[in-house]
Amino acid sequence: MLPRFVLYGCAGWVMEVCFTGMGAALLERDGHGTAKTYLWMHPIYGATALGMEFLHDRLRFLPRPLRALAYTAVIFGAEFATGWVLRKVLGRCPWDYEKRGWNVKGLIRLDYAPFWYAAGLLFEPAREALLHVTSEALRQTPEYRHAVEAGSVSEPHHPQAVSPEQDAGEAAETFLLAEENERKSTA
Repeated sequence: MLPRFVLYGCAGWVMEVCFTGMGAALLERDGHGTAKTYLWMHPIYGATALGMEFLHDRLRFLPRPLRALAYTAVIFGAEFATGWVLRKVLGRCPWDYEKRGWNVKGLIRLDYAPFWYAAGLLFEPAREALLHVTSEALRQTPEYRHAVEAGSVSEPHHPQAVSPEQDAGEAAETFLLAEENERKSTA
């Protein structure tokens, strides 16, 4: 979960930098496309995406466009709640929408709903890609490779395709077993 938290936070930063840079270039005629984000945003994006993963598991029976609506609500809720907490702790919210758009207490902009909905639609393909990347990264570690070569763990073999969640879980279990075996052999 920690690697996905870190990757989601980084992906959120990149998304925000692209969004604010394009907005500056197109709407403010900033020839440099000056972008802006905040350090606070990494853990906010990371935690929000993990919350969306939790929601995905409970709503997978719904069509993807409806799940994206639920993700939009989660994004708005996370943005409002974290903005409120930051305002209480820091004395101000780093993003202040008081004088912009259709805002709610200056913490969220309802006119951003189409953008958050698009982010919700893109969430699941991004999640599957991150699960694949983290699974493959585990398979490339020396502990994993040595344990498989030594026969102390066996790599899962699937006669048919499995879900990205199952593949990531099996890779993680095999890695943890390999790591445990490596510790035992060096102790």
